[in-house]
Amino acid sequence: MFLSANRRKHMQANEKKRLAKIANEIRQGAVTGVYHAKAGHPGGSLSIADTLSYLYFKEMKVDPQNPKWEERDRFVLSKGHTCPGLYAALAERGFFPKEELLQLRHLGALLQGHPDMKHIPGIDMTTGSLGQGISAAVGMALCGKLYQKDYRVFVVLGDGECEEGQVWEAAMLAGNRGLDNLIAVVDYNNLQIDGTLEEVNSPMPIDEKFAAFGWNVFLADAHDFDSLEAAFEGAKASKKPAVVVQKSVKGKGVSFMENNAGWHGKAPNDKEYEQAMQELRAAAASLEG
Repeated sequence: MFLSANRRKHMQANEKKRLAKIANEIRQGAVTGVYHAKAGHPGGSLSIADTLSYLYFKEMKVDPQNPKWEERDRFVLSKGHTCPGLYAALAERGFFPKEELLQLRHLGALLQGHPDMKHIPGIDMTTGSLGQGISAAVGMALCGKLYQKDYRVFVVLGDGECEEGQVWEAAMLAGNRGLDNLIAVVDYNNLQIDGTLEEVNSPMPIDEKFAAFGWNVFLADAHDFDSLEAAFEGAKASKKPAVVVQKSVKGKGVSFMENNAGWHGKAPNDKEYEQAMQELRAAAASLEG
């Protein structure tokens, strides 16, 4: 199910500006974390920053003071390697101090190279092996149905991750069980570690595959809050599991990282970090007008 432009709701300008500012902070936090770690995955972290801003600061029911609140909405980052973006969002939301981002991947630090539900406040599922996160999310959604809970489960996948067969096994179960409390997001930036989807092993058409397994499908521009709102509003109203296939730009917000597969898993050096932060700070300043 695709939403035409004339059906889209238009968010208030001040609300969009607020979310854009938060997304910029998430981008700055992700780049800073990867820089200090000297390792990590900036490209896919930057492409989901706007979505993380929308979910954590507008859509999802969470309580940073009570991360294990039983009635909270659940979030699973199935593409767990992009956790620098998620960590920055959680820090911005108040789950832990922003200073923790400076210790990313350091020995004994809170924040490691993949999400860890046993140690990090706000992490609902430990992820890393691609394809497995959506299976866990389906299990959470099924549990909610069995115990008659009203929480929702959100799961973010990479487009390259959709090359994993386990993704489609999970999608099949969700469709067969009618899990309308499950909303998936596919971050379609068309790049993975070794190149474009076509160069590696394209899983397209992703939207038609989900539809064939009984999901409602919504398309969105990952960097347009009106588009995101329309897609998520449609997904919430769905009587089936829903997926938002969002067209995004890998490395969004940092000019030399954008649409560059080389920034899938590489840390910026001193000069690159300085340039990235200058660009992000300039973008933040433009939002103050």
